Amino acid sequence: MLLKNEASIQVQAAIAVIMTVAGFYFQISPAEWIFQTLAIGLVMSIEGLNTAAEEIANFVHPDFHNKIGYIKDVAAGAVFFAAIAAVVVGCIIYIPKF
Repeated sequence: MLLKNEASIQVQAAIAVIMTVAGFYFQISPAEWIFQTLAIGLVMSIEGLNTAAEEIANFVHPDFHNKIGYIKDVAAGAVFFAAIAAVVVGCIIYIPKF
């Protein structure tokens, strides 16, 4: 359901496919595969948790509320930090290949 209904996870999945293809193209090492897979899994998992938090918040309080907005911002921030970590991992793996 998540991949089918959420645009943000669709973008993350597309990036994951691109990075997987890049991994095969650049013949990254087994250790690099591990780090890349963990980074992809981390981002997609946190994105799923973010979506769950937003859906629960919308269900509990459908109207705007400052606390609900704060909760959503914190969950989105977690995705941001996971994505930054994944970008760093990607840079460590792929910049030396160029």
